[in-house]
Amino acid sequence: MTIPQTPFIIFGYGSLIFKPPPHVISQVSGFLKGYVRRFAQKSHDHRGTPENPGRVVTLIHKEDWDRFSAADAFPDEDVVWGVAYTIDPLYVSEVRDYLVTSLPQDGYTLETLDIYTIENGTEKVIIHNCYVGRPDNPSFLGSEPIDALAERISQSVGPSGRNKDYLYRLAESVRELAPASYDSHLYALEVSTFSSFHISIAQSD
Repeated sequence: MTIPQTPFIIFGYGSLIFKPPPHVISQVSGFLKGYVRRFAQKSHDHRGTPENPGRVVTLIHKEDWDRFSAADAFPDEDVVWGVAYTIDPLYVSEVRDYLVTSLPQDGYTLETLDIYTIENGTEKVIIHNCYVGRPDNPSFLGSEPIDALAERISQSVGPSGRNKDYLYRLAESVRELAPASYDSHLYALEVSTFSSFHISIAQSD
C-alpha cells in the first residue's frame, strides 16, 4: 500500500462542518480569504428534487461573485469560516469516494487553497484541498433575492431532509466555530427563512 506523503486536508464550508468526513485525525476551525459562501447552487439530489430543487451553499471567488451579483446585500465580505479536516493517510482513497457519494456533485471541483487559522494570536496558513463551486456549471443559479431564496428553502425537501434544516444547522455550526466566526449572508437568510416558513404555516391554517 502506498501512503500519501502530503497530508490530505479537506475544508468543510457547508454540511461537512456539522457532518465531518470519516477517518479524521485532526481538525481546526479556520477561514478563507477572497471567497464568499452563498446559497447559489440548486440541489436536486440532496435537499430538493428534480421537480423542486432546493438550495445549498457553494464557495465562489469574490471577483467571480461580483460579476453575478451587483445587488448583493453584503458586498464587502470576502471571508468564509469552516473546518479543515486532516484525513488519516491510510484512508484517503476511501474518504475521496465518500465525498463523491455524499456531496452534491454538480459544479464541484477539487482545488488547492490557503486556509487561515489563528494560533496564539497569529494567523497561520494551511495548504489543502477544498471542494469549490464553479459558476459555469448547470446547477449554479447566481444571486437570488433573500426573500425569494428563503421561501424556496422553507418549502424544499429532498432525500437528505428538509432544506431549512440544512440552513439552520449550518448557521448554528458557523457560530460555534470560533469567537470571531460569522457569515452575514447566512444569518440574514436564516432569519428570513424562519419568517417565511411560519408565514406559510399561518396561511395554510
